[in-house]
Amino acid sequence: MTILKLFSRSAPVKWTLFAAISVASLAAAAESIVVSSTTSTEQSGLFAHLLPEFRKATGIDVKVVALGTGQALDMARRGDADVVFVHDQAAEEKFLAEGHGLKRQPVMYNDFVLVGPKADPAGAKGKDIVEGLKKLAAANAAFISRGDKSGTYAAELRFWKMADLTDQHGSGYKACGCGMGPALNIAASSNAYALTDRGTWLNFKNRADLAVLVEGDKRLFNQYGVMVVNPARHPQVKRADAQKFVDWLVSAPGQAVIASYKIGGEQLFFPNADQ
Repeated sequence: MTILKLFSRSAPVKWTLFAAISVASLAAAAESIVVSSTTSTEQSGLFAHLLPEFRKATGIDVKVVALGTGQALDMARRGDADVVFVHDQAAEEKFLAEGHGLKRQPVMYNDFVLVGPKADPAGAKGKDIVEGLKKLAAANAAFISRGDKSGTYAAELRFWKMADLTDQHGSGYKACGCGMGPALNIAASSNAYALTDRGTWLNFKNRADLAVLVEGDKRLFNQYGVMVVNPARHPQVKRADAQKFVDWLVSAPGQAVIASYKIGGEQLFFPNADQ
């Protein structure tokens, strides 16, 4: 009888405790969002610098899925992300026109650079990306392309088009279909040229004999934008927390955190949400 009473008294306590833990777990899960983003924000180390400050300010955790920009947008199109943070304005505006995003907001910028062997056998060095690519094609120089749906690859395609070399990159051209870090690793190991965003380059440790050869061309400007995924299309989107992330990124505190990220004293990204 005593044992039966013990179980009858303790069972509600146990179930109440279990329910409380479950509710707490669900609440914790609600305090998190998924951000689909470009590999450059991840591989540059920006998110490792940025997200602890956002967590400190809001209590919201962020899970980043780093992909090429096109893949990041496709992930958001499926409703598998709450926020998309990428760097291909034409693709972003198409995403909005399709009704998948609420509003595109500029966040920050840096630039693309052409890297290659320090000896520069193709003679590409200078401040003109189009002329540099023409020299690579003429020399059949080894060039490692992302060859994916990334913002960097979209920029590369624009530059080849400007050079009137859309399908004539030279016999040394190879597409890896990989992220920026792996593409740079291949370029470093094969002493090849590559187009990269400056942020990933500055955080890249395995440079071997590579150096920046083309920079300073205004066409190399690299803008990043952020959007909340449209909850009208994808009801599972955590709109309130997603909007908090966007609002913080473009706020004065968020912009200051972005500006404070440096490697070797060099700033990787330049906030411009107010422009």
